[in-house]
Amino acid sequence: MADPYQALGVAKGASEKEIKSAYRKLAKELHPDRNKDNPKATERFSDVTKAYDLLLDKDKRAQFDRGEIDADGNPAGFGFGGGPGGTYSRGAGGQQFDFGNGGADFGDIFEGLFGGGGRSSSPFGSRQRSAPPPKGANVSYRLKVEFIAAATLEKQRITLEDGKTIDLSLPKGVEEGTQMRLGGKGRQGPGGNGDAIVTIHINSHPFYERDGDNVKLELPISLKEAVEGAKIKVPTVDGPVMLSIPAGSDSGKTLRLKNKGFHKKSGGRGDHLVTLMITLPKDDSKLAEFVKDWENGENPRADMGV
Repeated sequence: MADPYQALGVAKGASEKEIKSAYRKLAKELHPDRNKDNPKATERFSDVTKAYDLLLDKDKRAQFDRGEIDADGNPAGFGFGGGPGGTYSRGAGGQQFDFGNGGADFGDIFEGLFGGGGRSSSPFGSRQRSAPPPKGANVSYRLKVEFIAAATLEKQRITLEDGKTIDLSLPKGVEEGTQMRLGGKGRQGPGGNGDAIVTIHINSHPFYERDGDNVKLELPISLKEAVEGAKIKVPTVDGPVMLSIPAGSDSGKTLRLKNKGFHKKSGGRGDHLVTLMITLPKDDSKLAEFVKDWENGENPRADMGV
């Protein structure tokens, strides 16, 4: 894979938000579902997903920036001073070596060090030093999850490339762009199967909105309920619950239902925040007659200086 920063088109010092934004844009453009007749787009989609996976992992990103691992997450090889245009080859133990332009044949040197044919001799016997066979390619998937299912961590069924299905347990703290790695569920290879990389997309909801780990809801109430107070049924991601509306409630007043939000990565859950919105009936002659001559002298905009 190319340099992960180049793959996503972001600067080396890019923030997590910039990385996520770049990935979303590219993933939408390159997704296999939209490029069924373009294998290069599918291949680039896989590279973009790998780059996103590496850069979003703080430890791996730091290791890459220090040159300790390569873009595929493998330990970095030893440099032998190869100049521009140098070629690369796998040496003993699978390390990567830069032999440079017209440089010496280090293969002979390694044979001299380790014994002919890549073996090392010692009084304790011989051992073979060869690169392990490569694993198969990783396969990227994009899983759409309903808002309520994400909040309640409802299991999700996904169909893999080979037609098999898996029921996934969503992780606590799941959010837009969360990635799940399914070991050994990728394509076959000489060294075993690659992995399946599942990227989560959370669908929007008609009246719920996410705010961190909290769920926000604008709840319509009648004028009578606002003035007199009431106990009313309120929808939540866990199902309807009863909520007490205090007498004299204004529009915009927010009430809190604890532990009815998203599951937190650290444990526990966020809250369900209910904002009251007073709705008035249309063409209500009694209400119009009541307010016609009603005046208590109060200015509700006094705090605004008007």
